[in-house]
Amino acid sequence: MVLIWLELAVCAAAIWAAGVRVSRYGDIIAEKTGVGGTWIGLVLISTVTSLPELATGISAVGFADAPEIALGDILGSCVFNLVILTVVDFLYRRESVYTRASQGHILSAAFGVILIGFVGFNVLLATLGMSFALGSVGLSTPIIFLLYAVAMRTVFRYERDQRARFTEEAAERYPGVTLRHAAAGYARWALVVVVAGIALPFVGVQLSERMGWEQSFVGSLFVALATSLPEVVVTISAVRLGALDLAIGNLFGSNLFNIMILGLDDLIYRRGPLLASVSGIHAVSALSAILMTGVAIVGLLYRPKTRLFRAVGWASLILFSLYLLNAYVLFLYGSR
Repeated sequence: MVLIWLELAVCAAAIWAAGVRVSRYGDIIAEKTGVGGTWIGLVLISTVTSLPELATGISAVGFADAPEIALGDILGSCVFNLVILTVVDFLYRRESVYTRASQGHILSAAFGVILIGFVGFNVLLATLGMSFALGSVGLSTPIIFLLYAVAMRTVFRYERDQRARFTEEAAERYPGVTLRHAAAGYARWALVVVVAGIALPFVGVQLSERMGWEQSFVGSLFVALATSLPEVVVTISAVRLGALDLAIGNLFGSNLFNIMILGLDDLIYRRGPLLASVSGIHAVSALSAILMTGVAIVGLLYRPKTRLFRAVGWASLILFSLYLLNAYVLFLYGSR
């Protein structure tokens, strides 16, 4: 048990150290390319921080025959990513994070509602005995891939059009760093995040099994927490750098990429459609993620300036409350 905790600490330390640098180089790439922090966070950063979920899903459905762990990890990570917004709001002391963040995040958040809702809908249909498949692959999988591609293309075009409206050049914040150097540094430290992040879920599963908790509960909370550690570290590091849009784009982008991972998991799982092979309790996590995303969208649109207890906005408190409610329901009714 001591060795497992030591492995967890080593992975966490490696992710923390590398995450700081990944955020910095990502911010430099956003500036040098002129694409914008929202897009870089949505695609470049979120892809790296979501690779542990990819590795866990492949391992769960390809080797361990544990579809509950695969789906629980993905949906649990989506919920956990959204509660990280509460941490971002707390750390961003100048003002409420919802008043400062770009409203372009609303677009990616809305696509997140569509994708997560689509998954939850198919899970509920399966509990009613309705499952549509092409061989062993669910019919939902190609639709997930299509929706993800549409989301990426739409957000990119929106960001490009928004940035084209600004005619004044902002002062360069990284004059001494070239794009090539930033890309090399990003790749180097991203590899560290990926390696440590891939190791984390296996350590988390060992700890969870020692505690004897239920499989869907383990996947949705413990494994999801382990695989989401890269998002936590990279997001916090981006906030401290002042790259707020990079931080929030990473969270919403990770949720989109996570759902796309489900499609890949379904292609690997040979016992039938993945979403038809799991407990209906996972719909609770899907609905929780949808509710939480809706709260975030309201916050980004309404832009409340009030900070409760001089610490966080009301939207952040609601996000945290929904996360606790989701965890409680999963603990009570998770499949055994």
